[in-house]
Amino acid sequence: MFDLALLENNPNTPSFYAVLLTALFAFFLSSLITLTYEFTTKSIFRKTHFLQSLALISIVAATVIQAIGDSVGRGLGMLGALAIIRFRTVLDDPRNIAFMFASLAAGIACGVLGFSIALTGTLVFCGAAIILKFSPLNNSTELIGILKLQVPKDDNQQQYIETKLKVHCQNFELSELRYLNPKKIDVVTDMGVKIKEEISRDNLQEFSYLIRLKSKTTVTSLTGDLQQLEGIEDLKLKFEKQSTRL
Repeated sequence: MFDLALLENNPNTPSFYAVLLTALFAFFLSSLITLTYEFTTKSIFRKTHFLQSLALISIVAATVIQAIGDSVGRGLGMLGALAIIRFRTVLDDPRNIAFMFASLAAGIACGVLGFSIALTGTLVFCGAAIILKFSPLNNSTELIGILKLQVPKDDNQQQYIETKLKVHCQNFELSELRYLNPKKIDVVTDMGVKIKEEISRDNLQEFSYLIRLKSKTTVTSLTGDLQQLEGIEDLKLKFEKQSTRL
């Protein structure tokens, strides 16, 4: 399909036509990958520079591969030249790394004139990314809840709390358990004198959980169930997006 006369091209001295067609086809494939990334990514943190890099890096890869050709000496020289450059850009999201490698792979395949391989790999990759977007793997929320609650000291309290969490949470994890000491607060008397008053908390313990809610569960239903726990003193719940760095 894409063989044409390019298979007769000398890799050590590629023609202008071969170089131009390779660069254009690499850019076309990386653009498909970029559009797929834009369509399948939920996060609002999609930097324009990353999208541009995703579309352009395949041209760089194809050019490097064509410049090396079949020459071992060129390949070693290219390794030495690239070793001088320090790439300090960090991709925290493993999914972003997968898309960047896909664009690089398309450029490399085009660089060795493997157009059929490049096209097939790109289409399968983009199709798989779109399928995953509509699969259950894409339905889980990225927000992780931090739940803190103070309850009376009782060996069965943890079991009661986790029974409630199993109903509302997709998964949860106990991150901290504290036994609370007496707390001192500043109190102003009727005479206007500031004194320190101690509040006894000898009978309290504080549980901290990391939670991920089920798709059909609301914060109101979870907190309503937890507030029914006997002797609960304080309940705090906040949600924030956790880092995807590995």
